[in-house]
Amino acid sequence: MGNQKQPQLVAFGELVLRLHSRNKMRFLQSQGYDAYYGGSETNVCVLLSRLGILTDYISRIPNNDIAIAGVQQLRSHGVGTENIIYGGDILGLYFTEPGNLMRSSRVIYDRSASSYASLKPGMINWSDVLNNAGYFHWSGVSAAISQSAADACAEALQVAYDKGVIISSDFNYRSTLWQYGKHPSAIMPALLKNSRIVIADLDSVEIYYNITTDKQQTLEERFIQCCRALQQELPLMEALGMSFRRTSGLTHHYSGALMYKGEFYFTEGAQLPFITDQIGSGDAFTAGLLYGMMQKENPQKILEFAVACGALKQSIVGDWAIIAKEEIEQFIASGSSGRIIR
Repeated sequence: MGNQKQPQLVAFGELVLRLHSRNKMRFLQSQGYDAYYGGSETNVCVLLSRLGILTDYISRIPNNDIAIAGVQQLRSHGVGTENIIYGGDILGLYFTEPGNLMRSSRVIYDRSASSYASLKPGMINWSDVLNNAGYFHWSGVSAAISQSAADACAEALQVAYDKGVIISSDFNYRSTLWQYGKHPSAIMPALLKNSRIVIADLDSVEIYYNITTDKQQTLEERFIQCCRALQQELPLMEALGMSFRRTSGLTHHYSGALMYKGEFYFTEGAQLPFITDQIGSGDAFTAGLLYGMMQKENPQKILEFAVACGALKQSIVGDWAIIAKEEIEQFIASGSSGRIIR
């Protein structure tokens, strides 16, 4: 199923506003919040657009100034927004409380009544939207909000498959979002079946497919076990990417693994002595993988580039990886540095 089209990516998901508790305070202490726009698929689009890839972001949002400000920010990074549709009254929200090595970060969602949650099949003309697409990217978050949103995902994915578009799927399991009476294992396998590029983690694979790995083994060996089992469920899967995080004292070790056309690739990764904001790092990793594949790089280089994207995102506040290709390449060559560039 070859695809000779321009490497343009269409992404589908919910644009959300994140309110982050200020000054490292807990929700019960907070006297103010910093606002950032985000959403898994917007995060991917922003970095890909900054790397020079033509992207088109699809969602349903309210026609009000709060939502439109988010659209304007997406456009400022080069993301196409012309096919966003407007309706409903509420932009999805989520609140974050920063953690540390002693206490986990916390997230509270307010998305069940959003404009995206009431999206239904037939509202978006997917045949037109996907007419010039080379890739279609979505994530499990897109199907977790409501049954009608999951049905809209199914509609989009079927059109993408019928048009020969390469489907990129991020498992992206969020336990507290699945509130409409369906277990994700009853929804996600049918939506994922035609995926050719997959980004996942060991926990989400277990939730969706009941695939387990030997926890006594290394992450690399568990990745191989997971990949071989998942291939039986996703016969079209050509690539599977995962990022890993280990902590030692105050230092985070960030690395990744890639299966590409039956071969396995690993990288030593990066030591991150300080984390500014972890949110969006997985999406930056995903964008790096997609970019490398679009550029037809060798798989080892694709993985190293993706890990560098995910690592650098953690030095940036907000959901978006506002970085340039030159910074990524410098990080790959030199690692983290506290030097001033002047």
